Amino acid sequence: MAEKLLRVALKEDRAPQESSSPVESHELCLAQQLEMDASWLPVYHLEPEHVDVIRAFVSSPEKDEERKLKFLTSIAVLFRAATYNSLCQGLDLFCQRYKLAENIKVLLEEEPRDQLHTAVWRSAMFAMTEMSFVEAVLEGKEIGLLQACFSGIFLLPPKEEMQDLKPFLYFTTMKGMDTMLVALVLNSPTSRVNEKMQSIFQMLLTFTTSERASVRERAVGRMRVLSFLLANYSSLKADPNEERHASRAEMQMPIIGQLLGHLLLLLSFKEEETGHLALDALCLLFQFKYQQHCATLTEENTQLQGDWETETTSLRTSPSATHIIESFAEYLQPSERSDIVRVFIEAMTDSSTFDKEAARNVLDMVRGNPDLWLVDVPKITSCIHKTLGCIKSVPARQSVESLMVSMADKCPQEVVTTLLQVAPGGDSTALALWEAMFSVPQTVRNILKELLSQLWDLKSRLFCTHLEDYCLVRLAMLASRDLGDRAFAATYLDFRFLKEERPAMLSLVLRAIMTLSERDEMARKMKVILPDLMRVLLFGYKAATTKALLVFRTIMAQLERREASHIAVQMAEFLLPLLDDELSQLRESSISLFRDLMMMAVGNDKREMKNVVRLGLLPLFFRLSDQTQSVAKLKQDRRRAQEFLIQSLSYLKDAQASLREAAVRFIGLAARHLRNPSKKKLAEICSALQTLAEDREPSIRSLVAQTVIIILSSSREQPRPRWTLRALCCR
Repeated sequence: MAEKLLRVALKEDRAPQESSSPVESHELCLAQQLEMDASWLPVYHLEPEHVDVIRAFVSSPEKDEERKLKFLTSIAVLFRAATYNSLCQGLDLFCQRYKLAENIKVLLEEEPRDQLHTAVWRSAMFAMTEMSFVEAVLEGKEIGLLQACFSGIFLLPPKEEMQDLKPFLYFTTMKGMDTMLVALVLNSPTSRVNEKMQSIFQMLLTFTTSERASVRERAVGRMRVLSFLLANYSSLKADPNEERHASRAEMQMPIIGQLLGHLLLLLSFKEEETGHLALDALCLLFQFKYQQHCATLTEENTQLQGDWETETTSLRTSPSATHIIESFAEYLQPSERSDIVRVFIEAMTDSSTFDKEAARNVLDMVRGNPDLWLVDVPKITSCIHKTLGCIKSVPARQSVESLMVSMADKCPQEVVTTLLQVAPGGDSTALALWEAMFSVPQTVRNILKELLSQLWDLKSRLFCTHLEDYCLVRLAMLASRDLGDRAFAATYLDFRFLKEERPAMLSLVLRAIMTLSERDEMARKMKVILPDLMRVLLFGYKAATTKALLVFRTIMAQLERREASHIAVQMAEFLLPLLDDELSQLRESSISLFRDLMMMAVGNDKREMKNVVRLGLLPLFFRLSDQTQSVAKLKQDRRRAQEFLIQSLSYLKDAQASLREAAVRFIGLAARHLRNPSKKKLAEICSALQTLAEDREPSIRSLVAQTVIIILSSSREQPRPRWTLRALCCR
């Protein structure tokens, strides 16, 4: 009766009534009276002083350390007595009325975060432990309380940095947290055990990515405690009034894959206690998954059961991530394996604190067994698409892109479908993934075939800004059909997809063509695209231009020399501006192709080629001093270059000091061999050289001063011997 009345009294914002019956008024007065003295609680007669302490603390504005500890201790004693003596009736209402959980949370949030001087943390967690034994007292409040505990204790400084820290206080505080976590799980109803474990593990995982070793260690230590709980209880003790308890086979936690993935990554912190704790937790989880697997075997298959103790000994002997993950593999659900893969993909991001090499090793292992690990293609593809933009490291990007290629080889339809769904139009990350897949011969053919089917049917706009624009569809149609040379040429001339002027799309198309042209048969068919390849150079897109040069070189290698001759002359002229490009990779490709083209001219084309080569001599000469060694090695042909003196002045402004120095030397030598130079001409040359008088390189400043003196003091009557570019280079 009293409990019922108190429930009525605790209703918030009770609307006023026009009138109330004498019975209702009497009940309300009684409820208010009971609320004031709390003597209605069955446990009150056992622990009246502790009830009074709690009520006094809540109502008092003064909350010093002594009062806090008495308040928390009284809660623990009261709930322990109630549980032991089966006097728990009304405690949920008592907690609600005096907001015990909320008050505990406030106390925790007020504790200092730089030191551990008092027992408030420990006492609060002991109080929460005892409260968990009473049904519904903490329901809906556990997450907030746990978050306050984790944030406050985990983020404390390392033990050795906290002044005057008492080791016993630190030990008992951490022990109190472990006891609290176990109690919260074991005292949950059977229906909520999975949910409770899942929630706690999820919160702990957020701290394992911290850059601070002490934070990771504390979080992983608690994960080890819960893993021990999973591994060593054949059934988790739930509500004692329930008829049955949760069995291992029923303990399905969706977070187990993420948990294993993070623990495997934490093994790399071998210099810390974190690594040892992570290994312990992994061995315990292996025991749990192994026994869970055995529980599902039929009686006929019981002989297949191995010895988990032998297995865990093996894990401890060789605690590498790849070895452990392979041991777990057969006992994991497909979704759990996919979650592990996703964790290792996310570990490759630049902001991740985990060991990138360890993550790459695991991803390499995954690629070696795609049928086992790459089972949830949409989930993993979406993860890669979400993550790749946060990975700048070249090795890390290559590892993730290689994983994408492996999935595309295994399940091209699912990969294409997922990318078309998750990537918005013009998405740079998606384009990078398409390009990675277009870089492998067998993969590009499978992907283009699938793209042709899906883009044609669904009219996807991933790549398109206009309804009539089907650039990749056209390429896919051309590549997927077994066309002869003439039919191939006619089909391309109908499509002309290399006239595409959007940089990203053009680069992607050229990447596919590069890969397709690796087959000699396809390269010979592609001679029809050579004119459009030359026009690509005019667009000025460096990535596309570099690819176009490589494709051009591949196709030209398949042509007869007479057929290639005239095209070679035309292309050599297109290459002249690129011999001096600021991008070293583009310079190298241009010079390499230029060298090959010079050897292709025959008959009347030789004279035209000589004229083109003459125009390229000076850039080639200066690039002998290129700091990019692969570029410098390509310049072997040296010719007369006297008439290029004025052209060489532009190299005085080059960003590379070696080229500026070479330009000064060349100008000095060339100026001395000019035919009857006027004073004005020599003054112009010296004035140009003087622009480097304040160069940041002392050697160049000195060389400029010497060169100007030599030019001005040269005698006009001095005979001018014939000279060659080769002679200049040898001085």
